[in-house]
Formats: sequence, C-alpha cells, structure tokens
Amino acid sequence: MYFAALLARTEDGWEASDTELDDVETLSDLADLARAASPDEDTVLVLIEQEDAWFGVFRVDGEEDPRIYVSDAAAAARSSYGEILLTDELLGRDPDDGDVLDALDLDGTEDGEAAEDDDDAEDGAGTAGSAESVPHGPVGDALILDDLGVSEKELRLMSTDAVTEIAESLGASETLETVR
Repeated sequence: MYFAALLARTEDGWEASDTELDDVETLSDLADLARAASPDEDTVLVLIEQEDAWFGVFRVDGEEDPRIYVSDAAAAARSSYGEILLTDELLGRDPDDGDVLDALDLDGTEDGEAAEDDDDAEDGAGTAGSAESVPHGPVGDALILDDLGVSEKELRLMSTDAVTEIAESLGASETLETVR
C-alpha cells in the first residue's frame, strides 16, 4: 500500500491533490505530472510513502532539473514506484555499465550450455544492476526541502509518517488531509 500526494506552492499557499501514479512509468512522466500541476512554474512536490518502509520526495521548480530524496533506497528498489525515483545517477552508477555487463557472457559457457554451478552465480556479488548495489538508507538530495524549512537532519530523522511530518513543517497539513 502506498500514498502519493502532490503539493503545489501557489501565491495563496500550498494546494494538494491525491496523485495516482499508475500511469507514471518514468522519471520524465513524473516530472510532467508535477509541472502540469503548476502553470506558473512554482515549486511542486510529489510525496510518496509506502507502508512505513520508505518515503520519497520529488521536487520540480519550473523547468529546472528535478531533485529527488529517498529515505531507504533498498526498500524503495522493491517497489515499482520507488524504482521510478531510483535513477542510476541517484545511485551513483554509470548507466552504461549494466548494459555492457548484461551483454557479455561472463559465466564461461557457450550459448546454450548450462552453467555448471548456477548457485554460485545467484549467490555471487551481482552486477551493477542488482539489488545488492542499492544502498540501505537514504539517497539523493537531503537538502531538497531546506529552503522550505525542513533541514537535512529533520528529513533524515523522519520515518513512519514522513508525508504528514513534511506537510506539517511546510504549513500544509490541513491541505494534505483533504486528499488523504
């Protein structure tokens, strides 16, 4: 179970809308969704929370590059919504590394032959795209909300109900409750 909300900053304060992410497949789709919420190119936040396992903050300010923070990358990697946020850049991976390694036959067998010890391959260190290369803990821009009154330290300490805590810090808790 997840909850996603979109908070758009306007002249009159924050406006919230419940955000359905079923049609969002890429980071570009998410950026388009966020930008559509603010025709005046104001700050827009997409807050995603999954059953106390992890939360993510996605921020766009006009046409600037999006900024992302994820509280627990390993937990988010097990979620289709988390996978949208966990870009190679965010994880510090070279996007080409996985493609090159995936294209190579590194098990020493010819095409069509079975590897002698498949268990070793499954228990091994893995490739650049494996879940093992995703760190446990936070990744991304921990200063994403700093200019809005949520410090890096506060953001890193949030856990079970982070979306509500963020909304309270922004003065948007009543607005958020209308869509929760």
